[in-house]
Order: sequence, then structure tokens, then C-alpha cells
Amino acid sequence: MSCKHPGKAPAVPQGSTNVVYQAHHVSRRKRGQVVGTRGGFRGCTVWLTGLSGAGKTTIGFALEEYLVSHGIPCYSLDGDNVRHGLNKNLGFSAGDREENIRRIAEVARLFADAGLVCITSFISPFAKDRQNARKIHEAAGLPFFEIFVDAPLNICESRDVKGLYKKARAGEIKGFTGIDSEYEKPESPELVLKTNVASVSECIQQVVELLQTQNIVPPGSIKDVLELFVPENKLNSVRAEAEMLPSIEITKLDLQWVQVLSEGWATPLTGFMREAEYLQVIHFGTLLNGRNRSVADGVVNLSIPIVLPISTEDKERLEGCEALALSYAGRRVAVLKSPEYFEHRKEERCARIWGTTCTKHPHIKMVMESGDWLVGGDLLVLEKIKWNDGLDQYRLTPLGLKQKFTEMNADAVFAFQLRNPVHNGHALLMQDTRRQLLERGYKNPVLLLHPLGGWTKDDDVPLEWRMKQHAAVLEEQVLDPKSTIVAIFPSPMLYAGPTEVQWHCRARMIAGANFYIVGRDPAGMPHPETKKDLYEPTQGGKVLSMAPGLTSVEIIPFRVAAYNKLKRAMDFYDPKRHDDFDFISGTRMRKLAREGENPPDGFMAPKAWKVLTEYYQSLEKKN
Repeated sequence: MSCKHPGKAPAVPQGSTNVVYQAHHVSRRKRGQVVGTRGGFRGCTVWLTGLSGAGKTTIGFALEEYLVSHGIPCYSLDGDNVRHGLNKNLGFSAGDREENIRRIAEVARLFADAGLVCITSFISPFAKDRQNARKIHEAAGLPFFEIFVDAPLNICESRDVKGLYKKARAGEIKGFTGIDSEYEKPESPELVLKTNVASVSECIQQVVELLQTQNIVPPGSIKDVLELFVPENKLNSVRAEAEMLPSIEITKLDLQWVQVLSEGWATPLTGFMREAEYLQVIHFGTLLNGRNRSVADGVVNLSIPIVLPISTEDKERLEGCEALALSYAGRRVAVLKSPEYFEHRKEERCARIWGTTCTKHPHIKMVMESGDWLVGGDLLVLEKIKWNDGLDQYRLTPLGLKQKFTEMNADAVFAFQLRNPVHNGHALLMQDTRRQLLERGYKNPVLLLHPLGGWTKDDDVPLEWRMKQHAAVLEEQVLDPKSTIVAIFPSPMLYAGPTEVQWHCRARMIAGANFYIVGRDPAGMPHPETKKDLYEPTQGGKVLSMAPGLTSVEIIPFRVAAYNKLKRAMDFYDPKRHDDFDFISGTRMRKLAREGENPPDGFMAPKAWKVLTEYYQSLEKKN
């Protein structure tokens, strides 16, 4: 058979039976963002062949998602999907099977000729049909990679998610490949994927490595996470060097940025920004990728400057040094190589990043009080930054999170950034996102509940209390503990609205999230003087949906949630029933907590509310 037989037969025209449309994981909007973002022609066809149930569709769509996320335009042609349109007039006779594959090969050639990586997922059991597909590409001068998705028949039959092998064994489907129709194994494919022993991610890596050797995928484009830790075998020598170097004492805020950089959240940065990187970020909101810093090599979204301010005295003392050590609390934590000094134009920085220079803004105040120079350079960090506050086990690095997602067999990761306690309105957004992903065909979407753990303003709830509150939310199973990871994002808070929300999103993208929930007024705050919203509350979400360089993450837009007085629960707001809803503000919530009163039933899990009342009442006692 040249096409898969799925488990149920939808209403499709006669000729194609037992086919089900397979939903792509990459949306048209996402695919459109990467077309033309990298220079060079990459057109080719990746031809996945193997038995029904071997894993062709899974690998095809995962490969498509992976390549698009790295700025490489591609499209996955799936057997069932093609049977719904182009080949809906074909059945499964010998002639129709041959014609099915011929048409696919011609379509794949057109995609490849247009510069896309075309991924085809078809059983294509006969060697002569696959050879003909190769000849069609060779005649057009286009690369063709035959990849055998090899899983033993008994494994494919045990998977049988569509029940097709069972039907074939019972004689309900005739001519089923592997049962009563032969599958001719490829004799010399470019690659063999053993899906019974290798994971999907391992298979994708093998395909990517093949495409790299053929210059389809640029070698420098696939470094997902760039950590800046000193390798174990060089640690002693670099540590000894650090002790001998001139040093500067950095602040707690600076150390938080060292943690962000060292763990790879700001990939591809190799350290604190040099002047060229700083200028790209404050003027373009992106880093130009590649050695030539060319738009043709693609852009990386990076909307906030990650810089190290120093005093004029330190600059004059250190100028001319090839390297310097960074110390915190008298202890050497990192080495900065090939330092580059440039003027810290604070007012311009604040105007561009925050849209205001009001020194009553808490983060702007810190910028204005910091050094008059910035020093950039390559960072070598001696060890993982730890805070010894009882929460370090939650500070998972991007690579640590990716490993966790793999262990949980996540096929989608949706992230929720927060710096406040979780109420049931937040939970409703997260629950609804999970529902949407399941409806789109994902089997095991995992929630990354990712509170920000760096500096926050004085009147925000401290991290330790927020973590206790989040634990109570999971304990009461408002969110499913089995499909949720709670971890701490080490970045400081800027309160820079739409500019900052791009940073929050792209950092989670680096950690493996492919969906990001954006709320109302993300990273916003009231203007310190007028007390009005510093940023228009809906524009953070709008900016994020248009932001360049966020190629591998899809934005889940905010839906307004409020307390439904009739349901006695948080619910999505319906303006037609405005009187049924109660908008419980943060100010009102804090007042209730301070006074030891309970909010309306269904606003927040009782144990989670108890944590908040304990925190606010402890403040009252201090005051």
C-alpha cells in the first residue's frame, strides 16, 4: 500500500477509504514567519517510508516543527491528508498505488523547487515507485533523501492506534501492507530510523545531522541552548586564572543576569552584550544572526539589553586587561574575556526600553543609579549559580527542563509566566489551553508553570511565598500535578510591558515551550506618577503575536476571566451578561487577605488562599 489506512472512515469521495486528515502542529502563520528569513536555497525532499504504525507521520510533523522553529521553511505531506484532496479519486489497486506515489513525487518536487524542505510520510512499499520518485528529483537537480522508518511488524501491529492491523487480520481490509501485501525494504536509504529503540527527538536529531552534512541545514543554526559554564576538565585552570585576574564586584542584580546568561536563556549570547549587540537590541529588538550579522542569516528575538554597568573608576583601572574576574560577595563567580567598554547612555536606554525616563519607576531608578559605562565580553562561569534559599531545586535550566519534558513524553509544552499568586482565573486559562491542544491532536501537553524568580519590586509577593501558594494550587489539583512542571525563571523583572513580554516568551521558547499564554497587561504596572496603566493592557498580546524571531512558539491569546456570581466560579467574561460577573482586583484581593477574610467561593483554592492570608498578615505584624 502506498498510503496509510487510518482507523475510521470519514466522509470522503469513493476511491480513498479509511483515511483521516492529520492536523499539522505548525500553523500557517508560524510557517509564514520563517519563509525567507534565512539566506540560501535549501529545497529538497525528505522521503519517509515504512510500515503503517512505524512512526512516519509522528516523525514527519515533529521534523517540520523542529525545522520551522529554526527558521527553515518546510512542509509535511502526509499520506492521509493527500488522500483527502489531490488523490481522493484513487483507491488501493496496484495502478492507483503507483499513481498515488507518482503524484506525490511530482508535488514534492514542486515544493522543493520553491525552496522548501518537503517531508513526505507514505508507506510507499514498492522499490520501483520510490526509485521513480528519486529520478523525478534528480532530473530537476534537487536533493532527495530516502529515509527508512524501520519498526518490526510486531511493534507496528502492537501500536495499531487505528485498529487497521486488526481489520486486516480479520480480512476486512484486503491488500494491507505487511499482512497480505509485501513491503520492499529500501536497499540503500540515506538513513534508517529504528523507531522501536530510538525516541522521536533522537530520530529528529539523526535527520537534522544528515541534512547538515548536505548543507540543507546550516551547521550554526541548530544550537538550541548555549550554556556558558566552564567545562569540567578546564575548571581548575580557569578557577586559578580567575584568582589571579583583576576583578570587579557585581551586584545581586548583575549576578541574576550572570545566571540567565550562563544557563542559556539568552542563547545565542556568549556573555554580556558588546556595543554592536546592544545597539541591535535597543534599536531593532532583535539580534542579527550568523557571522556576518546579516538579516539573510535570520534574526533572533531579543528585546531587552543584558548588560553589565561599571563605574568610571573601574573602567579606567581595568582598561587594557585581556580578561577580568567577576566577584559577588567577595567570591569569584566568572571570567569576562576580551572586555569591550562603551558609554552607558542611561536616558536613551530607558526611553527606548520603557518608553519613559521617570526615575520613580523602580527598575529605571536602578539603571539611573548604576555605572556610567557598560562592559561586554565573553563569559566563562565557574559553576551553576545557587541562592541557598531552599528553592534551588526548582531552578531548572533550559536543558534541565527539556530533559524533564522528554521524561514526561510531552508532545507539546505550554508556558505560563507569572510574578503573582495563581487564582482560578489563571487556572481557567491554563485548563482551557490544555483542552485546545488536546483537540488539535496533541496526546500529552505539559504545562510549564514558570514564576519569575529574579528581582521584583518591593510590593510584589516574594518568591518563597508565591512558591508556597503555587504548591497549594497543585495540592488541591486546581492544576493537574501529573502534567505540570513548576520551575523558577531566574530573570529579574523589568516592568517594561510589551518590550519585556517578548523576552519572557523567547526565554521559554529556548527552554522547549512551543505555546505561550499571554495575559492582560503582561509585564506592566501603573505609571509611578499618574497611576494610570503605563502600557495599554491589550498591546502586550498584540505585539507578541507579531514579534519577529519567535519562530517556534505559538501565542495563546488572553481571554478575560472574571468571577461568575451565578456559577460561583471563575469563568470567561461574556459582556452580554455583564451583571453576572464580578471583577476582583488585586487591591481588593490584598485587602481581604490582610483582614483575614475569604474571597467568594471558587475564586482561589482554599489552601492557596490561606498561604496568601498568612503572608499579608505577617506584613501587618511587621508594620
